[in-house]
Amino acid sequence: MFVDDAKMYLRITDDVGVAQLQQAVDALINWANRPIWQLSISVNKCCVRNVDRVISNVNVNINGAILLAVEHTRDLGVVVSSDLSPSLHVSEIAGKAHKCAALIHKTFVCRDANILLRAYLVYVRPLLEFNSVIWSSHTVKNITASAVQSVQRRFTKRLPGFNTICYRDRLQRLSIPSLELRRLQADLVWCYKIVFGMVNLNFNEFFEWSPHHGTRSHKYKLYKKSPSTQIRSEFFSERVAIVWNELSDSIAFSTITRFKGSILNADFSD
Repeated sequence: MFVDDAKMYLRITDDVGVAQLQQAVDALINWANRPIWQLSISVNKCCVRNVDRVISNVNVNINGAILLAVEHTRDLGVVVSSDLSPSLHVSEIAGKAHKCAALIHKTFVCRDANILLRAYLVYVRPLLEFNSVIWSSHTVKNITASAVQSVQRRFTKRLPGFNTICYRDRLQRLSIPSLELRRLQADLVWCYKIVFGMVNLNFNEFFEWSPHHGTRSHKYKLYKKSPSTQIRSEFFSERVAIVWNELSDSIAFSTITRFKGSILNADFSD
């Protein structure tokens, strides 16, 4: 819970669940209305989002006002849809990034590629990477045809002297990695923080230790489950376990600084 952002969630299978959710909402309203807190709830900013294949009719009210049921909401900067697909969020951030990238090419008088690239790294790339651990997808379709990747592809092609060079060669000459690789590295860093207890997250809610430890690679291998749905297979803990288990014995696990440095130099082409 943040100062201006609170969420309630409940698995609802019948009317009893709906009643329980309504009771929880009423308790929150009563708590917020206490004079000591002075935290009145803005009903206009409240809504109900269903997360399921089947849309349930859940009527929840605040002081008699029925909350609007929506298919997607913005949660701490990430657009979350009812089907948990990242497509809507990706389209939105890609649109913003394209506009910002176009403004750099349009407004900068200097045509030095290094300066334009620096502006891209400062103003555009953070838009494409914010909270990527939440929405990133490992599927080939979303990686190769991603609207996110197209922003960097288009921007680098418009740099002076780079329009006739293929995308991979442009990245090498500019000494920048692909956005896919940076998202993968971000996943691994967060996995490291959870595995070694550097963040206030319960390891057991994300991972299980692998019962088998081979003689090769590292000793921190995770058990890879078999997800029952496509959405679950793209969840952070599912997709990162595959790459985490394949890290070579050259990766340093002693400190997070050494870990970050070693994965920057690792070869993830496979």
